[in-house]
Amino acid sequence: MSGAKPSGSVERVRAALLAAGHADTITAAPEGARTAAEAAAAVGCDVAQIIKSLVFRAGEEAVLVIASGANRVDPAKVAAIVGAPIGRADAAFVREKTGFAIGGVAPVGHLAPPRTLFDRDLLALDPIWAAAGSPSQVFRTSAEALLRITGGTLADIREAG
Repeated sequence: MSGAKPSGSVERVRAALLAAGHADTITAAPEGARTAAEAAAAVGCDVAQIIKSLVFRAGEEAVLVIASGANRVDPAKVAAIVGAPIGRADAAFVREKTGFAIGGVAPVGHLAPPRTLFDRDLLALDPIWAAAGSPSQVFRTSAEALLRITGGTLADIREAG
């Protein structure tokens, strides 16, 4: 990792992975991984294999949607599953509820476990890669392992079309 000290957010992700019995697969993405396309280029995989960790707001509750980088999330499907209206969370809400800044939201290591929906399409992909608490750090995993670690609800959240 080029001698740079990992951030507290990255260390929270590392601790969550290890606590769940997952190997520490965190690696640097030197060119950055703010978008699914950037992350895919950095690790040499298809965009579909990149996890998007999207935070929605249902009142004061954070709803984490873990989706394939190739899929657009359908907010109406998410709202139907959650059973409440949802909206995009702003940067302050995301930071307060998850402990992560937008661009580095990881699927694990949150300050408090959010309600999590897991894109069913991810089960067909292996490996998958996710942000590790920073726009310049990612980790490799499998969909089955990530679903187990997050305790997410398997769901069809992809926009039709």
